[in-house]
Amino acid sequence: MISVEGLKVEFGVKPLFVDASFVINDKDRIALVGKNGAGKSTMLKILCGQQKPTAGIVSVPNDCRVGYLPQVMILQDNTTVREEAQKAFADITKMKDRLDKMNQELAERTDYESESYLALIEKYTTEHERYMMMGVESREAELERTLTGLGFLRSDFDRPTSEFSGGWRMRIELAKILLQKPDVLLLDEPTNHLDIESIQWLEQFLAQSSSAVVLVSHDRAFINNVSNRTLEISCGRVIDYKVKYNEYVVLRKERREQQLRAYENQQKEVADMKAFIERFRYQATKAVQVQQKIKQLEKVVPIEIDEVDNSAMHLKFPPCLRSGDYPIICDEVRKDYGAHTVFDHVTLTIKRGEKVAFVGKNGEGKSTLVKCIMGEIPFTGELKVGHNIQIGYFAQNQAQLLDESLTVFQTIDNVAKGDIRLRINDILGAFMFGGEESDKKVKVLSGGERSRLAMIRLLLEPVNLLILDEPTNHLDMPSKDVLKEAIKAFDGTAIIVSHDREFLDGLVTKVYEFGGGKVKEHLGGIYDFLQAKKISELDELGRKDSISPTRANSQSEPSGLSVRPVEPKSSSEEDHSQVLAQAALSYAERKEQQKRRNRAEKAVKESEAKIEKLEQRLKELDELLMQPENASDMTLVTEYTTTKRCLDEEVERWEQLSETLESFIN
Repeated sequence: MISVEGLKVEFGVKPLFVDASFVINDKDRIALVGKNGAGKSTMLKILCGQQKPTAGIVSVPNDCRVGYLPQVMILQDNTTVREEAQKAFADITKMKDRLDKMNQELAERTDYESESYLALIEKYTTEHERYMMMGVESREAELERTLTGLGFLRSDFDRPTSEFSGGWRMRIELAKILLQKPDVLLLDEPTNHLDIESIQWLEQFLAQSSSAVVLVSHDRAFINNVSNRTLEISCGRVIDYKVKYNEYVVLRKERREQQLRAYENQQKEVADMKAFIERFRYQATKAVQVQQKIKQLEKVVPIEIDEVDNSAMHLKFPPCLRSGDYPIICDEVRKDYGAHTVFDHVTLTIKRGEKVAFVGKNGEGKSTLVKCIMGEIPFTGELKVGHNIQIGYFAQNQAQLLDESLTVFQTIDNVAKGDIRLRINDILGAFMFGGEESDKKVKVLSGGERSRLAMIRLLLEPVNLLILDEPTNHLDMPSKDVLKEAIKAFDGTAIIVSHDREFLDGLVTKVYEFGGGKVKEHLGGIYDFLQAKKISELDELGRKDSISPTRANSQSEPSGLSVRPVEPKSSSEEDHSQVLAQAALSYAERKEQQKRRNRAEKAVKESEAKIEKLEQRLKELDELLMQPENASDMTLVTEYTTTKRCLDEEVERWEQLSETLESFIN
């Protein structure tokens, strides 16, 4: 679909990447990974045509539509949410205008036998078929479904976009791109402003979408659930792994170990050649061999080893005072903003040493309760902060409170104490402030860089209650691992407001769900909470299904009257038996359909595993055939041809199985 050949990008002395070549195919779900500054966002801009490479070719077919979501964009303020989202259908609207114009011309003309009239009819027919195939009849339903999936309420649809925060307006832009149904979706950090439920909806949307996807994200769970291929930018090169993210991590480790072994062997060979040259340089009898060794040495191409961050270091919070047994106690806490009640009857107790998560849709009161705990806003009810509590609070505005006249290093040096001062450079490096970055003034840092710097300061302060509001939004995966490890080793209590499931997994032991003005406590980790939530939703669906046979027999009645089944003239026992029989039949049908769906899912997974195995073998054969000694080995050539044919057949079978499975889902 999109072909990249020999791509090169230079911003300074050292190229960002050189000779990058790959192809984006239909149904690819590509995770674009690499350390910060490797060029991931630049690559997306080049793919969508917003930026030109220094050299190389990016081939995009004329009929290929590309949708691009950048991290930062200019947003409109003069429309409602619905009107802004409807801009996604601008092409359809233009097509409708063209059809109306042609229809009017056909009605006004009388030269029915002329060639131009017949040509106009043919053009109108073709255009109208395209128009109907685009699903115009259901576009309003799609618009509402997409906005709802991304967290908007129906009451929000007619509100001006200017009333929403930047994060919510970014959701509108994401909705517009998804509604356009482009052939290729380029998404740069799409989860930064989404909550857990919206991220899960986006995962399902992308899994069912017919678009190819290239995404940059620091949400490990998200990219692992979405991706089936990983492109890594490392050492100025693009390496293609035909596996999802978690499998890529394993393969990358193996690849680096191979590189290290090859590098060590090469260094030994180079050392041996240099030793030979030095030993026999002045002996006439060895002159020919010395010259040969010199030529061999000149031809040696140094083996590069993939870059590895130093974020594997361990970071611990400094010792702190022992707090009371119950750092936070809430009893019937309520918060109102005018006539709007954010939450009420909030009763909870957080014990010393607990790590808890506040989760829920944006706007449900997570940050509001944090502000109540911090004493920043008034509330009703009783909220007690325990004895000897020293709070370390991280919120987005904390980044704005840094002293802009200091450098990055000075900012951390001012709060570091004891032995930790000897490791400031290591800590800064783990959070992407290594080398010359540590000498930057705070005033020139971006918002994300300031947030990371504020996080480092918090890590070094002696506190016994951590309150972190969306701490991972501007951290890459290695930096998040450093932070997660530090919190796990923290002796005190932690309250974490986050939508990052991978970050919360294994970190928290209790989840507080915010929604509908209430706060519910769930014991267990984040995935225990998500699993329990899904079961609860299925139970509700089951209850609705159980009454559907009765409602199916009822006739439409005026509103205001209770809906009851119309009683037949037969006895009440017969009526009851009929209802039970219908319910049993409905249950049996649903059970059989579920069995068929399970079989389809199993077949798809088995097919995917077979495809993966065939692709791996094809890759091995390709590497073997590239070696000169195997070039004429017909056994390998025959196996390669057979494997390629089997792979093509299995991919075709997988597509058929996927269509069958999709019919069950829909």
